Amino acid sequence: MKVIGSLVNGKEKKTKTASFHTSPVLKSQWLTAYQADNETIEEALKAIEIPSLQKMTAYQRSLILDRIVSLLEEEKPDIAKLITLETGKPIREATNEVDYTASYFKWFSEEAKRVYGMEIPSQFSDKRLFLKYEPIGPSAIITPWNFPIAMAGRKIAAAFAAGCPIIAKPSPETPASLITLGTLCLKAGIPKEALQILIGNEKKIGKAFLNAPSIRKLSFTGSLKIGQYLYRGCAQTLKKMTMELGGNAPCIIFDDADLEKALEGTLIAKFRQSGQTCICVNRLFVQKNIYSKFLEGFIEKVKQLPIGNPLEELTYFSYAIHPLSEKKTKAHIKEALSKGAKTHLGATKPYEPEILTNVTDDMLIFNEETFGPVAAIASFEDQDEVIRRANQTPYGLAAYVFTEGLQRSETICHRLQFGMIGLNDGSPSSAQLPFGGIKASGLGREGGPTGIYEYLTEKIISQKL
Repeated sequence: MKVIGSLVNGKEKKTKTASFHTSPVLKSQWLTAYQADNETIEEALKAIEIPSLQKMTAYQRSLILDRIVSLLEEEKPDIAKLITLETGKPIREATNEVDYTASYFKWFSEEAKRVYGMEIPSQFSDKRLFLKYEPIGPSAIITPWNFPIAMAGRKIAAAFAAGCPIIAKPSPETPASLITLGTLCLKAGIPKEALQILIGNEKKIGKAFLNAPSIRKLSFTGSLKIGQYLYRGCAQTLKKMTMELGGNAPCIIFDDADLEKALEGTLIAKFRQSGQTCICVNRLFVQKNIYSKFLEGFIEKVKQLPIGNPLEELTYFSYAIHPLSEKKTKAHIKEALSKGAKTHLGATKPYEPEILTNVTDDMLIFNEETFGPVAAIASFEDQDEVIRRANQTPYGLAAYVFTEGLQRSETICHRLQFGMIGLNDGSPSSAQLPFGGIKASGLGREGGPTGIYEYLTEKIISQKL
């Protein structure tokens, strides 16, 4: 893999070198990247203070975002392969990630032209009252390894649409993917000052983001612990924050569900990217009188999904998963078995799928985000019971419900304490919908009709005639 560096003012900034292990696929492959030193960080922070994006009209920014969509489409095969090499996800899913990323740039290319102010009627005959929206200012983003361009893309697209420059820190495990996306953004016409990407010491870069008064917004996707640290740090300069901090998603299968639809939807929601997604199903509840039938069908479907080299099109479960996912998957299975759980697939490797039954609410696998290819299943008797058990978590990102009952759908979607609900849908995320959770899963939303307002601030004008 070629050497890359921090992208500062449109150029690869080569400073102190560091090695990052980026390819779970090729265990011996290392990427030599250039760490951002203090001088590089300072240069990048100064660059984003230049108001180049704000000088553009909304229509000019919209055209640039559309060009990024076209470039992503043109470069899709190469970008997908790079994502697979960095993350280990199957090439089919990496290709979908490129499309998913492009959908956000397309969505916000239109939203850029849809930010409306208003005149508000006044009770005084000699006054006129106005409300307008303006860019919040330079914004920082910190992104995770598992969706290296999608998580960055939906933040960058919204910020650019609003007229905010971006300074970004990718995961040290997947820097090349974000550098590639950044290069396409510059090629499409984003001013070189408006996009800075820093690779290197996470604590040093993160601290610089927190301490810089010029940065008015921080968007973070990652763990609760780091999110809490960043939240405290942002308080000193009162930065606006958007945080998506993971979840503990329940999936509830009622006895009136379309069984085939429930099986297919649960497979997607549980095993996409080997379970290494933030909205992945972590707790599976099946109503008692269909439990055996669902389990039989679920086991059969999972057995049919191929395991193999992520660079091969037919692979569903990649033999390369994140080391932390391996560790946590092993620990959760071991602890569950010690408390009476039962395995059904006989997995011998952490990347192989496994199904656990006889799972109880006190097990780790029902209380921590596993982030691995193991499905933990429990039964339930009635609606009130399962709602109580589903809500029994500090997290509130995503939940899934499979039922054909209209009244039940209305009731359970109202009572579940989660920011996103897939109702008979195992894949509820799209550019058109706001993405985000409640409680310990974070605050703010990305995408959808409200996503651009995360990068805007309100200004009122009271005019005396």
